[in-house]
Amino acid sequence: MNRLTTPSAINPGPTRRAALGLLGTGAVLLAARSARADDAQEEKVLTEAQVLRDPDIPVAGNPEGDITIVEWFDYNCPYCRKLEPELRQVVHDDGKVRLVLKDWPILGPVSKVAARMALAARYQDKFLVAHEAMMAVSSRITEPRIGELLSGAGLDMDRLKKDLDSNASAIDAVLARNNDQAEAFAFNGTPSFIVGKYRVPGVLSMDQFEQVIADARKANMGRKIEKNKL
Repeated sequence: MNRLTTPSAINPGPTRRAALGLLGTGAVLLAARSARADDAQEEKVLTEAQVLRDPDIPVAGNPEGDITIVEWFDYNCPYCRKLEPELRQVVHDDGKVRLVLKDWPILGPVSKVAARMALAARYQDKFLVAHEAMMAVSSRITEPRIGELLSGAGLDMDRLKKDLDSNASAIDAVLARNNDQAEAFAFNGTPSFIVGKYRVPGVLSMDQFEQVIADARKANMGRKIEKNKL
């Protein structure tokens, strides 16, 4: 995992999110509340709608899937790039997973440029094309390299620049929401995940992803059964 070292982005305070023993102590309930002093603010940014179903966040996999994986990533994070093909394979093989992709550019100014350009690509329906192009490289990307990658992937670069300028406020608002959520979850680096309603701060193997998806699905089924009993 690439570590985030900006002090303001790390909340060292205690938490009462209950550990479930799922993949060790790393997975905890999304719905549980924190004991920190900023509970009210956390409640605002960690609603299920904002975390799992923000309409401005790109979605891959099955849009109608019964389980959602949310990934916070950085285009210059080597762990994110290494994990990308494995995660996409798990999502493809399962067939019922929504993959929500949240840009969290914590590794410097170039990461933010890459995130903003990827989000601007949504306006020509090519976010996933841009995402895959930048994730496929094997080394850190630079601003000139970003342009080369996106142009080579078939994006209209003139339109991209216009969309970036005209939608700057909306794009920056998405990045701010992503960051607020990552901080509220006390993630300290990329990649970090929510799987179903479980917080998984770190890199997982394909087998572990399959297991946490199965456990999240089982938990959903349990909640449905309890709801039907009421």
